[in-house]
Amino acid sequence: KGSTHVCAYIQVRETGLPSCSNVKPGGHGGHNINYEAMQVLNPVKSVGIAFATYVIQSTSHKTVLPIISSNRKYSKMSKLRGADRLKGTEKNVWVEFGKLAVDYKALNLGQGFPDFKPPQHVIDKMVHAVDGSENALLSQYTRSYGHPRLVNVLAKLYSPLTGQTLDPMNNITVSVGAYGVLFCAVQGLVNPGDEVVIVEPYFDCYEPMVKVAGATPKYVPIRPIKKEGVLSSDDWKLDPVELESKFSAKTKAIMINNPNNPVGKVFKKEELEMIAGLCKKYDCICISDEVYEWMIYDDNKHIKIASLPGMWERTITLGSAGKTFSATGWKLGWGVGPDHLIKPMQILHQNCIYTCPTPIQEAVAEGLEYELSVQDNKEECYLTSLALELKPKRDALAKSLVEIGMIPTIPEGGYFMMADISKLNIDIPDDGTKDPYDFKFVRWLCKEKRLSVIPPSAFYNQEHKNLGEKFVRFCFIKNDNGIAATGRVQRRHVRS
Repeated sequence: KGSTHVCAYIQVRETGLPSCSNVKPGGHGGHNINYEAMQVLNPVKSVGIAFATYVIQSTSHKTVLPIISSNRKYSKMSKLRGADRLKGTEKNVWVEFGKLAVDYKALNLGQGFPDFKPPQHVIDKMVHAVDGSENALLSQYTRSYGHPRLVNVLAKLYSPLTGQTLDPMNNITVSVGAYGVLFCAVQGLVNPGDEVVIVEPYFDCYEPMVKVAGATPKYVPIRPIKKEGVLSSDDWKLDPVELESKFSAKTKAIMINNPNNPVGKVFKKEELEMIAGLCKKYDCICISDEVYEWMIYDDNKHIKIASLPGMWERTITLGSAGKTFSATGWKLGWGVGPDHLIKPMQILHQNCIYTCPTPIQEAVAEGLEYELSVQDNKEECYLTSLALELKPKRDALAKSLVEIGMIPTIPEGGYFMMADISKLNIDIPDDGTKDPYDFKFVRWLCKEKRLSVIPPSAFYNQEHKNLGEKFVRFCFIKNDNGIAATGRVQRRHVRS
């Protein structure tokens, strides 16, 4: 009757089965069952449990028997299933395309991680924290909301940038990457029934985090205002009227990414002032994801929205050790803000993560202490020298893209580049999905040309995916050989 059941054993009732030829006697309850004719139809997986329907066939007709396990049925009404709030958040672009890149041994210019080591002085600090220090406590739990040495140096780093004298214990919280801090911010500050404005394109976890919190996301895109030729990320603009139309009395927060991933836009002061004015008018929080804050190019200036008048008390600023020190696998991030916003995040953190690895926090703290000591030397200070190293990579990638007919958006910040693929006129075979064109193009590019990039429509909500599907996203925080190889791969293959 439409139910499916987990198979633990076959239970046959005394209802009498049709006689079968080529049977093996015995069976269950003394019945003769044609086991060789038993077929498994449409096995599927859901929430880690395998489900199947079995058919027992006879020479005269087919009998479908329900298979039950230990007298327990797993139906749609069962309690043995995942939480309803997770529905609609299952798909993850990184899982699919990360696996695809590995399966096809593709040159990976998709995912945002370097293919070179962090700065040596930070590696040395990590080794010392694990094996060189006489302090045995560096291998034990540390303070839940952030290792004392780390939050103290973060307070020194961010006080002048925010225009505040930060209390390291109450204005900063540390979690497992900026991802973890973002989760603590959304879950700790947003209530069911609230609305959250999300600026598109957005990092793809923003939307599911808001939905899992029981809130309703409201989306507003930045759009390119220039229609021809190579673009700058400054050519992508928010419409002030459209932006305000997303605010209401229900708005609890707005989420922005500055510099933006994937566009690379660095918001100008007047743009931030427009956002700040709406935050104050509608009395809402600004969650400002600023993990690419140190990668700024061409004399652009990164301004923290928390530093604007009236914004400190309503802003959470996110930072990342992984992005700052090119060590994404270290998974350490922080949130900076007023104590009335930080405290709920700390409560959430203590009840899901509790604390982060002590040696990593110690190494990052010592690394930042060193950076502060050399911050006047742009070539020695990694906070500024990384951007100097990345700018030629950015320009080399843009040149290669133009040569093969793509139209790049030159980023002012971050280490991603959007490229318009609409002029390539490549006939992509149907892959059997209803996904946007950029998804299909990226699958084809990886499988056929061994080049892995990311489809940026993943960073838009369902209604606006058309705004991203004529682009792909490249990552240029790669060694020079990787960037050069990309150019050769593209010139040799993509035109085909």
